[in-house]
Amino acid sequence: MRRDDLLDLNDVLQHPGRKIAVEISTELPEEADLDLVAPLEGEMEVVSTGNLLLVTGTFKTRLVLECSRCTNPIEVDVEFDMDEQFPVEGTPSSFSSQDMAKVVDEEPYPLFEGNLLKVEDLLRQNLLLAIPLTADCLEATGKPCPDDAASRLKDASNEGRLEFQRLAKLLEPEDPKA
Repeated sequence: MRRDDLLDLNDVLQHPGRKIAVEISTELPEEADLDLVAPLEGEMEVVSTGNLLLVTGTFKTRLVLECSRCTNPIEVDVEFDMDEQFPVEGTPSSFSSQDMAKVVDEEPYPLFEGNLLKVEDLLRQNLLLAIPLTADCLEATGKPCPDDAASRLKDASNEGRLEFQRLAKLLEPEDPKA
């Protein structure tokens, strides 16, 4: 049984110094909490030093988040670099016919099945860390939120109570010529 989300790293592990590079494009179908507008795409490189398995890559996607001010949905570009290290135990089979190198999976949520990397699980982990904690309409679209109180105050500066008109003037930029 072959699964597309598993990357066989046995050849790299048994031959230290050998490198593989793979281009990846996934929509993370198992992740219900993420609203991807575009697939998560990038390139991953994997190399074994004999004692460590080094996994690096650069990825990008576009997803839907909630504006932190008005809670309207906004689309945000997310890019991240991945730089992971996993310990390797055993002697690579290229050095000894008695043993073989294996990845030591010390993660609380396993990222390996033997020497097979669960690519989507690793990408999901890194993407969740790269999502901004807050995003707003101004950053995403260049326009203020439709429910932004400051813009409503500017529009209604001639209406209402005097103290609110004074507060609205504080939001206006100062004239450098004055």
